[in-house]
Amino acid sequence: MDNFEIVEFSSLSETVQSLIRDAVEIRKKAYCPYSNFAVGAAILTEQDSKVYTGCNIENAALAPSLCAERAALPKAVTDGYTNFKMVAVVAHQQNFTAPCGVCRQSLSEFVSTDGDTDIFLSKPTMDTVLCTKLSKLLPLSFVNYQKDNIIT
Repeated sequence: MDNFEIVEFSSLSETVQSLIRDAVEIRKKAYCPYSNFAVGAAILTEQDSKVYTGCNIENAALAPSLCAERAALPKAVTDGYTNFKMVAVVAHQQNFTAPCGVCRQSLSEFVSTDGDTDIFLSKPTMDTVLCTKLSKLLPLSFVNYQKDNIIT
């Protein structure tokens, strides 16, 4: 399929393997007493390959709940990083767990300078990994008219 490829974990570069392992580890800290659905995410910055992690944080009121990807984003941004090369998301589900729509849009604000971000989806067992691009998960993202130099 053109949108993604499923590969063996062992076939991935050490950088990607390490990013997935970081997501597996942070997933253990997820606060999910309502759904019992733990998610971990790890983001690799483009500027100097620094890794930022996040886990999902649920709330009884549901709306204030925070996805793992959006838990990692502010940590990186507050340290001055705004271009992300790769994102790994780990959750335990029969199929792979992709970022939700809000997370996809949030990540699209911080793509790498080449205009995209590599996405790696794995289960905690790390046997196989779904590899794709953010642009494949969110082909029609909202754009920033000033940042993207779009004239109306």
